[in-house]
Amino acid sequence: MLSRVRHTEHMTTDRAAREALIAEVIAQEERLQFTTFSHDDAWMLGSSLRDRALARGQAITIDIALGEQRLFHCALPGTSAHNDVWIERKKRTVREFGASSYLVGLRFTILDGHELESAPWMDPRQFAGHGGGFPLAIRGVGVVGTIAVSGLPHEIDHGLIVEALSEHLGL
Repeated sequence: MLSRVRHTEHMTTDRAAREALIAEVIAQEERLQFTTFSHDDAWMLGSSLRDRALARGQAITIDIALGEQRLFHCALPGTSAHNDVWIERKKRTVREFGASSYLVGLRFTILDGHELESAPWMDPRQFAGHGGGFPLAIRGVGVVGTIAVSGLPHEIDHGLIVEALSEHLGL
């Protein structure tokens, strides 16, 4: 009986930690919104992500799109065309749900009890419930594009975007 109690406590703690993480990611998405967004913003943000990754020796692919128009795309040494496949899956998830691919994946896991890719109504080749896709949002307007990173563990892909957006927005 004691082992069952410990297991239940662990599950409750794990669920509480995931719920706290969901709340944190929701707060990030609310905080990291633009008042305007231009081609120059895409270039500066993409260049910042590139410089940050190069300084850390991280092999990533970066993509910034306004609607369907790609404004910035860069693949660093050590990446492959497969990173572009992940970028597209993450972008589709952001566009479909209007939230970061990380948040979508967390919500599916904790609220529905399974991964996004295993939902019978989702095509796992088209969508990804993994971090690295982030909504490009304009305050008072909503989601107008996507920022995506692929190449690192998905939590780090997400964190890299949050870090660069925070710096770019002066937060």
